Amino acid sequence: MEEVFKTLRLRIYPEDLESTVGREQIAKVSAILRAGGTVAFPTETVYGMGANALDAAAVEKIFAAKERPHWDPLIVHLSDETMLASVVSAVPERAQLLMDAFWPGPLTLLLPRNPGLPRAVTARTKLQSNEKPAMPGRIKAPTRHQPVQVRTSPSGRRRTRAGARG
Repeated sequence: MEEVFKTLRLRIYPEDLESTVGREQIAKVSAILRAGGTVAFPTETVYGMGANALDAAAVEKIFAAKERPHWDPLIVHLSDETMLASVVSAVPERAQLLMDAFWPGPLTLLLPRNPGLPRAVTARTKLQSNEKPAMPGRIKAPTRHQPVQVRTSPSGRRRTRAGARG
C-alpha cells in the first residue's frame, strides 16, 4: 500500500525567529523531525526535503516521496560543527580549514562516514556530504546532538571533495 503524506504548511520568517510565533513554529517542525517525519525548507541554492539523518525510517521517506534512486546520496545539514561527530568519523585538517573559512555557507564537504549514520544517507559509500547553511531561519536541530536533516539536491555531483582523501 502506498504511503500518504499529510501536509502542514508553516511559514517561519527570519525576522520572526525570536518571536513567540516563530518559536512555536520551530517547535512544531522539530516535533515533526523527532517523530520521524519529513519537512521541506529553503537552502541557499534549492528547496530541500529533510528528515532526521540518524533515523533510517525517516531517511527512507525522502527516497520514497521523491522517488529518488538509492544510489544518489543525501546531504546532511548541521546547525553547528559539534554535530559532525554523529555523522562523520574524522575531519581532516584541510576540511577544518575550509569549514573555518566558509561555514556557515553553501560549502558541502565529503567526509568519512560515521558507522552510526544510516547507510541510505550515503548511498552505501564511505563518505558523507555535510553542509552548514548560512540562511537565517534555517531549521534548528530537534536536539543539540542530532543532525538537523538530510536534503536532496539536483547538484549532487558538484560536491566539494576537500579532505576526502585525508
